[in-house]
Amino acid sequence: MTLKNQPYRPPLDYGLYEARREHDACGVGAVVNISGQRSHQILEYGREVIENLHHRGAAGGDDVTGDGAGILFQLDGNFFRPAAESAGASLPKDHPYGVGMIFLPRDKALREACGRHLAEAARQYGLSLLGWRDVPSDPSCLGALALRAEPCIRQVFIDGGGLEEEILDRKLYMVRHRAVKCAQQALGESAEDFYICSLSCRTVLYKGMFMAHQLFRYYPDLCDERMISALAVVHQRYSTNTFPNWRLAQPFRLIAHNGEINTLSGNALRMRARENRLAHENFGENVADLIPILQPGMSDSACFDAALELLLRGGRSLPHALMMMIPEAFGSAYHISTDKRAFYEYHSAI
Repeated sequence: MTLKNQPYRPPLDYGLYEARREHDACGVGAVVNISGQRSHQILEYGREVIENLHHRGAAGGDDVTGDGAGILFQLDGNFFRPAAESAGASLPKDHPYGVGMIFLPRDKALREACGRHLAEAARQYGLSLLGWRDVPSDPSCLGALALRAEPCIRQVFIDGGGLEEEILDRKLYMVRHRAVKCAQQALGESAEDFYICSLSCRTVLYKGMFMAHQLFRYYPDLCDERMISALAVVHQRYSTNTFPNWRLAQPFRLIAHNGEINTLSGNALRMRARENRLAHENFGENVADLIPILQPGMSDSACFDAALELLLRGGRSLPHALMMMIPEAFGSAYHISTDKRAFYEYHSAI
């Protein structure tokens, strides 16, 4: 059987094999300038970290296809304003705007259909698309397995309409969910390659099915001196709870995570059970756009990220949401403050 030009798909459950029995263990790193000063050097430090995490990632049978690598960092007009202009889009100078990093089908008709769903979702939430940019890439560094599954990668620019960052990011969160849901309903399995890596006015995410050393080579943007940030989160994947996949490379939108959540099935089922009661003033009558919170085929880390993002967009601070997601041990045998014990007891009920 020849595999030439066939898209990569993970194997289905067969016989005694069940994909849900897999586990993962990855390499994670972060670099931060605590004064908040942005520079390209932060990305270079991030590059050094991830390349030193090479031993924490896995390779395919060809030894050149990685399980996934990526970097999350701050959005900055120093790079994106001229990049957008070169693609024919003009970014606002007096208010925030959104930038999306998007994996799209290689088929032109499907790609355009997914783009229309994204534009319509933005209009639904009172936002407008300013334009698209083809993300420069160098696929010559990839192995055959990664090349077979390589998506079309584009960036989208969205006018924030004068909204403050917190509100705009919440709307972009809703736009992302609605666009993917509508595309899936209209296109079925053909929309499988439509994946929004990040859509935010604060951060942007470059990732893919790479070995650690391929990330900066594949994306020339990352080597551009105009690309600056005060933080960088990097991840090198060892995918043993789900098969290698461009969309499951990390970081995700909020976290980079080592995986191995032993209580994954129970947590996922409880989240599904909560969905019919999900309500919040931040989401209003559009709450149905968010369901399902956990998309089929997500890894344990992707599920964690989705649940954490829901809590964050629902108005909680990130430290608050993380304490809900990862409560420390508490009970009669553990000595913690009365207030903290009360916090965990309260949140264990919800």
